[in-house]
Amino acid sequence: MSVSHPPDLTVWAIPLYAVLIAGEQLVLRRRRRPIDGRDFWASLGMGLGSLVTINLVMAVVGWWLAVRLWDHRLVDLGTGWAGWAAALVGWDLIYYGDHRLSHEARFFWASHVNHHSSREFNLSTALRQPWTAFQTPIFVAPLALVGVRPDLIVMAGAINLVYQFWIHTEVVSTLGPLELVLNTPSHHRVHHGSNPAYLDKNYGGILIVWDRLFGTFAVEREPVRYGLTKDIHTYNVLRIAFHEWVALWRDSRATPRWRDRARRLYHGPAWEPATPPAG
Repeated sequence: MSVSHPPDLTVWAIPLYAVLIAGEQLVLRRRRRPIDGRDFWASLGMGLGSLVTINLVMAVVGWWLAVRLWDHRLVDLGTGWAGWAAALVGWDLIYYGDHRLSHEARFFWASHVNHHSSREFNLSTALRQPWTAFQTPIFVAPLALVGVRPDLIVMAGAINLVYQFWIHTEVVSTLGPLELVLNTPSHHRVHHGSNPAYLDKNYGGILIVWDRLFGTFAVEREPVRYGLTKDIHTYNVLRIAFHEWVALWRDSRATPRWRDRARRLYHGPAWEPATPPAG
């Protein structure tokens, strides 16, 4: 059975983004908490850049790989509830792993760090997307092997991304029992916190159950301090997008031993090699 590439839902959602951002700004102004305009335009610039880079890769590389793997599928789950359930839940689980890897291995953190570089937290922060997270389409394409149609893989990814837009806000406090299952603004505020208690927590996309299952869940208790543990203090989109790649290259060049250079890639961002004993 042939499959065709579906429309890009993330592009179709742009008018919705604009309406929600405008509504949030009205609420924040009434609360006398206007957003930083410089930060807003930096986030918007990062979002526009990601449309050209990541969306293009997802559309070309991810689609090409998923279609090739689809030829070797075990079953065809179709476009009914089974196919959609496998696509949405499978994508969300893979996103959890990809997201967690992007925090725990510096090579992948170099792509993801820009999303955490803002010291603001509002809907525009959701637009501050990576330009170089090319691993994601490779990670999700194997869903085709277990019977998820390539068009459903693409749409499930778009739904996952669109869902995560609205959780970047302080306007919504908590959602009661839904907090047990879904990723919510409260959970995602924790994820964006640089507080020691909040570091590397709440990686989920749509569902928070993965964090609860795998021990990375934290409840929002203390006020959140947004940004990085070492903020970069810039609104230049090129510096935001590539500053950690530059830092990784610089640190690797300054590391004498090749095995320690390799370790820098898969250890966390704070890892440093042990100082060799004198002599």
